[in-house]
Amino acid sequence: MAFAVNPRPIRRSILFAGLAIVSSAALIWFGNGLDPWWPLFWFAPLPILLFATRSSMGASAAVAFFSILLGSGSMVQYFALLGPAWVWLIVYSIFSLVFTSAVLSFRGFLRRGSPWRALLAFPTIWVTGEYAANLFTPHGTAGSLAYTQLKFLPFLQLASITGPWGMSFLLLLFPAAIAIAVHLRSTAPRQAFRIVSVSLGTLALVLIFGLIRLAQPAPAQQVTVGLIASDAPGNLRQAKDGAATTRLLSDYAAQAQSLVSRGAQVIVIPEKVGKVLDPDSAPADSILQSLADKTGATVVAGFDHQLAASRYNEARIYQPQTSVVLYHKHHLLPPFEDIFNRGTDITLLQKPSQSWGVAICKDMDFTGLSRQYGNAGIGLLLDPGWDFNMDRSWHGHIAIMRGVESGFSIAHTAKNGYLTVTDDRGRILAETRSDSAPFATLLARVPAAHDKTVFLRIGDWFPWMSIATLVLIYLPLRKR
Repeated sequence: MAFAVNPRPIRRSILFAGLAIVSSAALIWFGNGLDPWWPLFWFAPLPILLFATRSSMGASAAVAFFSILLGSGSMVQYFALLGPAWVWLIVYSIFSLVFTSAVLSFRGFLRRGSPWRALLAFPTIWVTGEYAANLFTPHGTAGSLAYTQLKFLPFLQLASITGPWGMSFLLLLFPAAIAIAVHLRSTAPRQAFRIVSVSLGTLALVLIFGLIRLAQPAPAQQVTVGLIASDAPGNLRQAKDGAATTRLLSDYAAQAQSLVSRGAQVIVIPEKVGKVLDPDSAPADSILQSLADKTGATVVAGFDHQLAASRYNEARIYQPQTSVVLYHKHHLLPPFEDIFNRGTDITLLQKPSQSWGVAICKDMDFTGLSRQYGNAGIGLLLDPGWDFNMDRSWHGHIAIMRGVESGFSIAHTAKNGYLTVTDDRGRILAETRSDSAPFATLLARVPAAHDKTVFLRIGDWFPWMSIATLVLIYLPLRKR
C-alpha cells in the first residue's frame, strides 16, 4: 500500500526556517559588526528562538547556525585585511557552533518542561564561550556581543560590575524570555508572566543603576589632553630611517607646541610613528624631550624600538627634566606584530594628586591589563594606536569599556582611526577622525580621578558564575 506525503507542512517548515534565517541574519548584520545600531541586537536571536520552540532539533540547529554565519558576513571585508577568507569562515563557524549549542539547550530544556533552565542556559553557554575566547585567543574580548551596546550608556554602566560578560548575558536573556513567554502563553500563562517579569525587572534595575551612575557629578580633578595624528601621505606609514623619523617628529612637535599653547598638559601621538635604533636614540628623543622640557607638558609617542637581541612596539614618555620612561605593548596583533617581543610591566606616571597609565592599541581588547592599571589607582590612560580605517569605530571604541570597568578616563589617538577622549562612564567627551586634516588635532578637558568599581574589586566573577550555573542546570539531567 502506498502512502501519499502531504507536501504542505514541509513547505511551511521550509518557509518558516527561511524567514527566521533572513530576519535574524539581517538584525545581526546591522546590529553587530563594525558600526552596529545597538537596539537591533536585543531582538536578533528572537526569530531563531521562536522557530526552535516549535521545530525539530535538526531544523533548529540549521537555522541557528546559518543565521549567525550569514549575519556575520558584514565582517568579511574586514577579515580580508587580516588574511584569507577562510579565516573569517573558521572564526565565525566557531561562533555559530557555540550559538547553536545555546539554542539547542534552550529548546531541549523548554521541551522538557524546564523553562527557567531554558532561560538561563541560552545566555550562560554564550557567556562561557566568550570568556573562553578571552582566555585562550590572541584577540581577548574583541568578539563580545557587549560591544554592540557601547552607545547605550545606561546599560554600559553594568560593565563596572560584571565586565562585558554581564552585558552579553542580559542581551541574550531578553529575547529568551520573550520566546519562552510566547511558547507558554496559552499552556502556562502565569509562568510566562513570571519569567518575563523577572527578566524585565532585572533589566530595569540595571538601567536604573546606570542612570544613577551617569548622573553623578564629574570629579574636580581634570587634565587637558592634546591628541595628534596624521594620515597624510608620507606620515601614515612608519618612518623607515632616522632622517625620516626626525622630520616626522619635528612636524608632530610643531603641532604639539600649538596644543600646549592652548592649555594641553599631555600630548599623545600614535603608535609606531618611527623607528628607534639602539644605541643611537638621541635624534628622536631630543625633539620630544626638548618639547617637554620647554613647555612643561608630558608627551607620549609610539615607536618601533630595535635593540641588538629584541624588538618592541614601544611607547616613549617624555616628561619635563626627567629621563625617558618606556612602555612595551603587551598584546600583539598576529601575524603583523610577531616580530616584536611582548611587554610584561605596566607604566605609571605619578602626577600631583593623580596617576596616569600608558597602553598601546590592542592592549585595550583585554580586561586584565586595564584591571592592573585600575588597581594601581590611575585616573587617566594614555593610548597610542593604529587602526585599519574601516574598523575605526568598532576597534577604536572597544577601549571605552575598559575605562568603565576599571574606573579611569582614556585618551586614545590612532592613525587610520579616531582621536577620542572618554570618561570613566563611557561618554565620548571629544572626538575627531585622524584623516580630518593633514595633522588632525584634538584638545579636551577630561576627568582624571580614579573610580573604584565592583569589577575592579572582584574581577571575572560573572563568567565563573555562569559556568557554575551551567553545571547546576545540567546536573539533574546527569543524575537521571
